[in-house]
Amino acid sequence: MINPIDKKESAVYISLILICISVYLLGWLIPLMEIDAAQYANISREMLLHKNFLQLFDCGQDYLDKPPMLFWLSAASMHLFGINDIAYRLPSFLFAVVSIYSTYRLALIFYAERIALLSALVLASCQAMFLITHDVRTDTMLMGWVILGIWQLAEWFKWEKWKNLVIAGIAIAGGLMTKGPIALMVLVFAFVPHFLMQRSFRQFFRWQYIVFLAIISVLLVPMCIGLYRQYDLHPEKIMYGQKAISGLRFYFWTQSFGRITGESTWHENDSFFFLFQNMLWGFLPWIVFFVAGLATDCIQLVKNKFRIGIEREWISTGGFLVTYCALATSRAQLPHYIYVVFPLIAIISARWLYNLLYTDRYRRLIKPFFIFHGFIFLSMSAILFSLIIFPFPPVNKIILVSAIIVFTTGIVVLVKKWLIISSLVTLAVLFILFINIFLDIGFYPDLLQYQMSVKVSSIINEEHLDKDRIFIYRINEERSLDFYSNHFFKHVVNADSLSRDDYMLTNKEGFDLLKKNAYKIIFQGEGFHVSTLTLPFLNPATRKNETQPYFILQRL
Repeated sequence: MINPIDKKESAVYISLILICISVYLLGWLIPLMEIDAAQYANISREMLLHKNFLQLFDCGQDYLDKPPMLFWLSAASMHLFGINDIAYRLPSFLFAVVSIYSTYRLALIFYAERIALLSALVLASCQAMFLITHDVRTDTMLMGWVILGIWQLAEWFKWEKWKNLVIAGIAIAGGLMTKGPIALMVLVFAFVPHFLMQRSFRQFFRWQYIVFLAIISVLLVPMCIGLYRQYDLHPEKIMYGQKAISGLRFYFWTQSFGRITGESTWHENDSFFFLFQNMLWGFLPWIVFFVAGLATDCIQLVKNKFRIGIEREWISTGGFLVTYCALATSRAQLPHYIYVVFPLIAIISARWLYNLLYTDRYRRLIKPFFIFHGFIFLSMSAILFSLIIFPFPPVNKIILVSAIIVFTTGIVVLVKKWLIISSLVTLAVLFILFINIFLDIGFYPDLLQYQMSVKVSSIINEEHLDKDRIFIYRINEERSLDFYSNHFFKHVVNADSLSRDDYMLTNKEGFDLLKKNAYKIIFQGEGFHVSTLTLPFLNPATRKNETQPYFILQRL
C-alpha cells in the first residue's frame, strides 16, 4: 500500500529544493570563467550594442558555432539590467528553475507525488546544476526547453489539450534555437521507445503532429533568415577552413549529425564511455542510485518481454539510453553534452530511491548505501577543507570557521533527524549544499584571481585607465576582459605604433621584445586557465611553473 505524502514532508522537500536554488545564486559571486561562458556573454553584449539580432559576431568576426537563443535572451536581460554577469546569467538561471518544475510535473503524470518531489530534488541538488548556473553555457537553457517540451507533450498525449501541444512546439523550437537539432531528437528519443514498449503504434500517426511541426517551423524563420543572410548569401566567406559554407546546412546537419558522419572538423573525446565518466561527478550525489535504477529498469523490461503497461512510462529510461548512445557515437564530445537528459535521469533515480526508502523491496540496502555515501561525503569534505586552507594562503579564518560551524550543524541535523525525511536523502542534500556553498565563497574567488581578465579589469577600474588608450600586444585576449570592461580593445602588431601615455597589455614573450626604457610597468600578474586545474598549480610552491606572466605597461 502506498502511503500518501503529508504536508510536513512535502514542505521539507520543497524547502530543500528552494535552498538549492538559492545556493545557485551564490555562484553569481564568481566572475565568468573562460572560455565559453565569457565568450557567450561577450557575444550577447556585442549583439546588444550593435543592435544586430539576426546575425552573430564574436569580436567583430562571424560566429556560426551556436544558434542565437542564448544570445537573444542574455542581450535582452542586459538591456533591462545593464551589462554585467548577473544579467547574463539570469535567463539561464530561470531555465534551471523551469527544468526543476517541469521534471516534477512530468513525474507527477505517472507517479505518486513523493516520487515527483524526489525527482525535482534530485535534479536541483545534482552537482551539474550548481555548475551550469554560474558557468553558463547553452546547456542550462537547452535542458529547460527540452524537459518543458517533453512534459507538455506527455500532458497532451494523456489529456489531448491543444494548449499543451502548442507549448510543446514553442519549447522545442526554443531548444532548436538554443543548441540545434538535439532538442527535437531528444523528444523523439524519449517518446518513440515509450510507444514501442506500450505497443501504442497509433501514436506514431497523428495528424496533429503537422500542427506541432508547423509551430516549430514558423518560429525558426527569423533564425534561418539570419543564417541565410550571413552565410549562404556570402559564399566568399571562409569558416572552419572552408569556403561557400551554408549556414543553414551547418546548423541543421553538419554541427550535429556531421560529428557522427565525420563531416564536422571537430574531433575530441570520442570514447563511448566519456560522457558516463563525467556523469560520475556531474550527477553527484545521486549517481549510484541512477545506475541502480537504470539497471533495474532494463532487467525488468527484459523480464516483461520488452513490454510495459499503458499506465507506465519508458520516457525517462528510453530517452536517456537512446540519447546517450547517439551522443556517445559523436567524434566530438564534452562533459556537458549529456546534461540535456539530466531531468530524465533524475526521474530514474527518484523512482529507485522511492523503492529503496519507502517499500520493503530493497530495505536491507539502506544501511550499506548510507555508510558508503557517508564515506564519500566525508572524503569530499576533507578535500574541500584542503582547498580552503592550502592553495591560497593566508587562510580566510572567517570562511574556515564558518565552514566548520556549518559542517557541524549539518551533522547534528542528520543525527537528530530534524528534517523528518530519509537520513540518506538528508545526507546527500546537506553535503552537496555544504560543498558548493564553500566552493563558491572559499575557493573560486581566490582561484579566479588567476584569470587574467579578472585582475586586469579591476586594475583598469581602480587606476581609472583610459580604455581607448589600452592596446593588446602578442597575447590571446580573454573575452571576459572585453565584457567586464565593457569595451572592445584593439590589438597592435607593432609596439612602436603606441603613443606616449598609451597602455599595453602583453605577455612575457611580448615584454621581452620591447625596449624596457620606453615603458613603465603599471602591473605585473600571473595568469592561468582556471578551468583546467592541475595539482602543481594548486600547490603554492610549484605554481610559478604553471602560470604565465602578463604585464600592463605605460608608454613613456
